Amino acid sequence: MVARLVPLVLLALLGAIHAQLWTGRGSVHHVRDMQQRIAEQQAANDQARQKNERLQSEVNDLKEGLDMVEEKARYELGMVKPGEVYVHVAPPKP
Repeated sequence: MVARLVPLVLLALLGAIHAQLWTGRGSVHHVRDMQQRIAEQQAANDQARQKNERLQSEVNDLKEGLDMVEEKARYELGMVKPGEVYVHVAPPKP
């Protein structure tokens, strides 16, 4: 009687493990679904990273751009800040 019971218990355990593999948490379908969700999240992260880099580049351009505008205004147009005195020295004649 016990000799017949052991194989039945082992078959039942094997069936339970097999059912868990195909239907439960950690199943083939669940793992495949999670891998796809990870891939989608990584793609979204890459897009966000690229957008952040673009925005950082724009911020840097604006910061440096204002310095460049100020420099051009000073040297090409002779503009001064409040409280400064502009002195133009002409180059010597040849």
